[in-house]
Amino acid sequence: MGRYRKNNEDAFLALAIDAEGVRRLGKYGDAKLHDCDYVVAVSDGMGGANAGEFASQVAVDKITNLLPQSVAAAEQGEEIDFKSILSELFMQIHAELQLLGRSYEELSGMGATLSLCWVRPGRLYFCHVGDSRIYHLCSSGALRQLSQDHTHVGWQYSQGQINERQMREHPGRNALQQALGGKTQTMNPCLGDEAYKLGDRFLLCTDGLVEGLWDSGIKRILAGTNSNLKCSAAERLVQEAVTTDGRDNTTALVVHFP
Repeated sequence: MGRYRKNNEDAFLALAIDAEGVRRLGKYGDAKLHDCDYVVAVSDGMGGANAGEFASQVAVDKITNLLPQSVAAAEQGEEIDFKSILSELFMQIHAELQLLGRSYEELSGMGATLSLCWVRPGRLYFCHVGDSRIYHLCSSGALRQLSQDHTHVGWQYSQGQINERQMREHPGRNALQQALGGKTQTMNPCLGDEAYKLGDRFLLCTDGLVEGLWDSGIKRILAGTNSNLKCSAAERLVQEAVTTDGRDNTTALVVHFP
């Protein structure tokens, strides 16, 4: 929770899925890739009262309900289009949040960001809407933002029109052009896939982390290998971001392929 917030509107999810079913993973753990597919996600809710907190929870709960059927089909050898499945999943979550917003006055206008990764042996598929982010830290040390913030400022940055400092200091950096639910009428999720190697790390985070840490700080903490450290990279990222800024809630989820 941020230093100025009364409630946490972030939600996160970590699932292991195989042909037999789905199970939620805890905050920490190790697992073998050939045993299951893995789905990780973070969501940042928006809306008055507690609507934002509810929106982000609906988003991650829908993943648990809808995605396992597709994973089971993949495990049985069926040819499936991973990007189409993720796009359809996001569309269904978007429709559900809009329906709830129309049906209950206290939920009117609620919405959420969502960044999701589907991890399979050798490849990671991702889908994203909003200004939460997905980063890939290669074993070579290069850090790259896979997602694009759905803001005009985020688009300018992705096109090389402004630098990181200009993006961070821009007054319109948090003006979302797309989100699940809310007033968004048309959805165009950011979709992609990424190969990974041993030693790579992926980070999913809400914008509270970005407000408190520059990319160089994210890279420094994410790449840390000191065995004497008492907490995980995700915890260190959150602690430093909240200490530095703390105006927003902050969530970080790190996947490492050792």
